[in-house]
Amino acid sequence: MFRALASVLLCCFFLEASFWVHFSYGDLTTCSGIVPMTERGDKISITDFGGVGDGQTLNTIAFRKAIYRIQHLRRRGGTLLFVPSGVYLTDSFNLTSHMTLYLARGAVMKATQDTSNWPLIAPLPSYGRGRERPGGRYMSFIHGDGLEDVVITGENGTIDGQGDIWWNMWRQRTLQFTRPSLVEFVNSRGIVISNVIFRNSPFWNIHPVYCSDVVIRYVTILAPPDSPNTDGIDPDSSSNVCIEDSFISTGDDLVAVKSGWDEYGIAYGRPSSYITVRRVTGSTPFAGVAVGSETSGGVENVLAENINLYNSGVGVHIKTNIGRGGVIKNITVSELFMENVRTGIKVAGDTGDHPDNNFNPNALPYVKDLMLKNIWGVNVQRAGWMHGIENATFTGICLSNVTLQGTTGPRPPSWNCNAIRGAAIEVSPRPCAELTSVEQSGSCASHS
Repeated sequence: MFRALASVLLCCFFLEASFWVHFSYGDLTTCSGIVPMTERGDKISITDFGGVGDGQTLNTIAFRKAIYRIQHLRRRGGTLLFVPSGVYLTDSFNLTSHMTLYLARGAVMKATQDTSNWPLIAPLPSYGRGRERPGGRYMSFIHGDGLEDVVITGENGTIDGQGDIWWNMWRQRTLQFTRPSLVEFVNSRGIVISNVIFRNSPFWNIHPVYCSDVVIRYVTILAPPDSPNTDGIDPDSSSNVCIEDSFISTGDDLVAVKSGWDEYGIAYGRPSSYITVRRVTGSTPFAGVAVGSETSGGVENVLAENINLYNSGVGVHIKTNIGRGGVIKNITVSELFMENVRTGIKVAGDTGDHPDNNFNPNALPYVKDLMLKNIWGVNVQRAGWMHGIENATFTGICLSNVTLQGTTGPRPPSWNCNAIRGAAIEVSPRPCAELTSVEQSGSCASHS
């Protein structure tokens, strides 16, 4: 089934123009208002700069020369960098504004496995350190900082991080710094990523952080289920992000919305807001749709709809912790189908570690207004685990039209709840008492 779904996604049309992104949260069909700006009148090929797609020649200099040319000639309307069919081995490199990186059918950009020369960059200020190790972090394979009007697209070519060497370093505890993401944009706007296959990321796959106006669509993201921390797409302290029509199968959360880590995220104070996720299919040992666990800058106005999950750990996971602070509110998950999942819905106030011992234990997260509706699951082992935080009850939770069927046997999947308040309408199996209170009409009416 996964191969068939992936094939459908890979047959979608490809883009060649540059786009500005302006869309409305909650649009019913697609990322509305995506308007083509100017087709790239200037087109160059990586082969013009000595690029060789034999899978052995190192093409780092070729990519850096091509991007230097784009950056400094500044052709009107920007430049398209064409990568023809072949396997192009390269170290990590930076993109520039007003460019399209276009991978032809059969083109593979493959990260070198020589980690000794991988560039190091400073930690993100909202994290205060590398996510895995203290200090700096390895730069992503394809990186952009302070950019605008950038497109990564093509004819379903592949960006391959060759992550197994990094995964083994993580398993063997020999990492000196945090592993690189496959693609990361920092402080950037007007980003479109489409019609590309992302494979075997060393760490998180696609990470827009401190960004706005981002569209990620028609992508396929693949990594083995045992690959550590290979999240699919992680919007992080970003706004106006739309993720749609994609297939993701990785070793960690398929989509995880984040906004900074404990005291560093609280101080930086940049939330993630107006995030739309729709028509995403996939499989993971962890969560299909997640918020957190790094949410110290706040997360609000998230819509996830038409999600299909198979052979996964958790359908929806809202996760935070003492010391996080931040506000999580106005999260809607709708039209979710899941099959063969350990836990259908999980809301947890005890998830995730801390960057150091300087976090404030009195910085409690504020979680309210979670709407979970039109959800259907089969072969679900546990219906729900919803535990807030004592003295910081999670409120305004609404479950509406939720049916979670268990595996074959006499016992239906169960609910386990604590420190939450909300309502339940047409929920099977019968939910916990905290969701059948007199708040029923109020909690669910506010989301109607």
